[in-house]
Amino acid sequence: MSSAQRKDDHVRLAMEQQHAHSGRNQFDEVSFVHHALAGIDRPQVSLATEFAGISWPVPLYINAMTGGSAMTGRINRDLAVAARESGVAIASGSMHAYFKDPSCADTFRVLREENPHGFVMANVNATASVDNARRAVDLLQADALQIHLNTAQETPMPEGDRSFASWPAQIERIAAGVGVPVIVKEVGNGLSRQTLLALPALGVAAGDVSGRGGTDFARIENGRREHADYAYLHDWGQSTAACLLDAQDVALPVLASGGVRHPLDVARALALGARAVGSSGGFLRTLLDDGVEALIAKIGSWLDQLAALQTMLGARTPADLTRCDVLVSGELRAFCADRGIDTRHLAQRSTSIEALNELTGSTR
Repeated sequence: MSSAQRKDDHVRLAMEQQHAHSGRNQFDEVSFVHHALAGIDRPQVSLATEFAGISWPVPLYINAMTGGSAMTGRINRDLAVAARESGVAIASGSMHAYFKDPSCADTFRVLREENPHGFVMANVNATASVDNARRAVDLLQADALQIHLNTAQETPMPEGDRSFASWPAQIERIAAGVGVPVIVKEVGNGLSRQTLLALPALGVAAGDVSGRGGTDFARIENGRREHADYAYLHDWGQSTAACLLDAQDVALPVLASGGVRHPLDVARALALGARAVGSSGGFLRTLLDDGVEALIAKIGSWLDQLAALQTMLGARTPADLTRCDVLVSGELRAFCADRGIDTRHLAQRSTSIEALNELTGSTR
């Protein structure tokens, strides 16, 4: 099977998942404690965020999706237009197809051509050579490089990798050699605390936990197998909410993606410590079902609603959401108990008079 056909299959199977999804995930087990006098005035709210020396005007980004075929090139063009018009950052899909076949370069380059002044991230796998990683950055004039980790995808992939031991050393070489910040991300199975703690020593600037709850690439690759005999790997890994809880007090800046369905999920992820929040499958579904103008409108609506939520919660910035009280319930609370994560302080972050006064702007 050609690389282009595989990329098209990924889009088709991802959309089948989107249309069949039950709509629930572990973000539903995170809720804000409502303080009726905590609200502030809308003009006080900023959506700007910062991490690893990177400043974005909004804490939302279009995460890695596709590229490598004529159809996915058209998708990338429309995604780039949406990023340009809404002011969000955008990441390319894996550029491995470009390394194998440079003739598909335009299906990735269009991300920069249609978005000349935006923040663009290239994307490679952990086996890419330093030279290829540089080629990816150069092709997109990328502001940062994502390195994706996908052992649970490679395992059922018919043509997948079976050698993972070299990945840490190669990540370190790439991070030292590309000249832009490196963000290590999962593809939907989550980054554990242990993984996040290992990344700074490799020269990594940030981690995108990209947890379970969105597109399931193990399920996609199993769907490409003749006998679909890896069904037991469906839903492998930790949810995005679980990963963020597992990452409490990790020094490495953390981004969140995977199963982000609406602005409340964005606020929940920010409250659990994410510096910014990405979406892939949901944005792709809107684009393919309703067109690029609908996607632009959706992103604009999400940003407007996020600002409204911050206003209600008394959070002047996305970072201030980490001082709002949140409750953790259900299986997510059980995960925290087993991982030794104390969730009680999350529900009591604004209980001191000083903290509450600072949150509400009161001088009394």
